[in-house]
Amino acid sequence: MTEENIENKQQNEELAAQTDFDGLLKKKKAALFFKRCFDIFASLFGLMFLAIPFIFIAIAIKASSKGPVYFRQERVGKNGKHFRIFKFRTMVSDAESKGMQITVGADSRITKVGKFLRKTKIDELPQLINVLIGQMSFVGPRPEVPHYVEMYTEYQRNVLRIKPGITELASIIYKDENEVLAQSDDPGKTYIEEIMPKKIEINMQYIEKMNVFYDIKLIFKTFAAVLR
Repeated sequence: MTEENIENKQQNEELAAQTDFDGLLKKKKAALFFKRCFDIFASLFGLMFLAIPFIFIAIAIKASSKGPVYFRQERVGKNGKHFRIFKFRTMVSDAESKGMQITVGADSRITKVGKFLRKTKIDELPQLINVLIGQMSFVGPRPEVPHYVEMYTEYQRNVLRIKPGITELASIIYKDENEVLAQSDDPGKTYIEEIMPKKIEINMQYIEKMNVFYDIKLIFKTFAAVLR
């Protein structure tokens, strides 16, 4: 088989996968509607309930290191649209200029308060704001930075057809990702070639199962993983 034939075959396979995905999303139309309803009510309740704890967390962040309370990083959302994610800042304010866009092991850029916030996943809670305004969902593929999304294949870009989420099954499975990357001689390459493709595949499977009840199940799984 010639190189041109191989390329045509790959394009046909990706086109077929795209067509199948269009059909899947049509079937999920009602599930997506109820998923959004859940997101609105749950995020609104969560922000009201956490308003006072957020104030104390903000004070702790400001007292421990210089810089803003929130970390606003550009991520890629549904249909490739860029948005800025809300997270409690867990690193020194100029962290991105001092290293990679992924964290590896005991990253020296992480503050003392940040270490606790990351371990408990509390740093992710401000993303309830992103959920409420419609940029994210409670459950869905974690939003990547543009740099990594540029490496997606056409098939992998199907994962951008739904809203990204605060949590996902892939994050639960790879909850020790930082430690895994710390053992690699080339963490960036390991993430791109090994971890990222597996996460995307897990998220593609999530889309097939996606509904409110499955989302609630994954939310409880996330709590269980954090408490371990």
